[in-house]
Amino acid sequence: MFSIISLLQKVDINEKINNAPDNSYEIGVFIGSLLPFVTLVIIAYAIFRYNKNKSNNE
Repeated sequence: MFSIISLLQKVDINEKINNAPDNSYEIGVFIGSLLPFVTLVIIAYAIFRYNKNKSNNE
């Protein structure tokens, strides 16, 4: 459900950075835009390791 909502939202990062009050806001926007991708990579790696260790133990 949340993935559908996030796909429907349109976020213009350049507009946010141009309207930013200071440089620390730019860092927050950058981290916020990378956080979902990094989270998915960590979850995928954890699933991969779990399945690899499970198959090696059998």
